[in-house]
Amino acid sequence: KVSWLHSRLGAAAHRSSRLSVMAAANANFLEISKAFCQHYYNVFDTDRAKLQTLYQDGSMLTFEDAQFMGMQAIMTKLTTLQFATVQHQVTTCDAQPTPGGGILCFITGKLVVDGGANPLMFGQTFHLMPTPQGSWYIHNDLFRLNYT
Repeated sequence: KVSWLHSRLGAAAHRSSRLSVMAAANANFLEISKAFCQHYYNVFDTDRAKLQTLYQDGSMLTFEDAQFMGMQAIMTKLTTLQFATVQHQVTTCDAQPTPGGGILCFITGKLVVDGGANPLMFGQTFHLMPTPQGSWYIHNDLFRLNYT
């Protein structure tokens, strides 16, 4: 029983040290997430085509029930959405560091589409990964409207 407890404590200490290393690698993950969120929705609301620089060929978007793989497929989806104007109103932006130096961002908020009086609720999750140039790209993007 002692060796079982020792192995469990050792595993817990190892997990704790891994979490410390991940947090240290992204010590500013909350600031980065909030800045990314502000940038992404500003660009989305003003000129969606410019979001292209945030995706790569290995990126994936799940939009409602549809999945799009690669920057070109993602941009085709985002630039052909059926509204003239949109305004994102972010309510929350939560973040956690991930292995490999990434950042997981979870956003909730409201969408005002074509100046409508009844905003739509949405949730969106981004998995950001660092680039060799010291910037960030969206590796995974999950978007869902909340109809409740």
